Amino acid sequence: MKEVQIREMLLADYAAAAQLWMRTPGLGLSDADSEENIRGFLERNKEMSFIAECGGELVGTALSGHDGRRGFIYHLTVRQDHRHKRIGRELVHRCITALEREGIAKCHVFVFADNEQGLRFWEQSGFIQRKELAIYSQDIERKLLGD
Repeated sequence: MKEVQIREMLLADYAAAAQLWMRTPGLGLSDADSEENIRGFLERNKEMSFIAECGGELVGTALSGHDGRRGFIYHLTVRQDHRHKRIGRELVHRCITALEREGIAKCHVFVFADNEQGLRFWEQSGFIQRKELAIYSQDIERKLLGD
């Protein structure tokens, strides 16, 4: 069996990562995931996002970053044929270590409520579901002054 290598995600990895994201059930994509937006995210959060490769193929991703107070992990995914090999846990560990290095003391993850496999993974990884919080969102580009 080929060894899995984990390294920092580079913009050159975007096309392969986007393909994996599109094929992953339970992972939501939007225009915020364009190459231009991911470029900005990687530039603002240097050395904080990671990919897993096996035999030269991208088999996993995890994006992480922070706002100066709290950390966030996005797009943790492992290709179906490479799951249950601790790749996801190692990607999360790398993200948490990078956030810790930046002085970030708490990390949040957004998971779709119907993504049972994802919910189970995060719970088994020591994350606690916050029942007292609700998330509200607004598409800023569509909000007009005075609305």
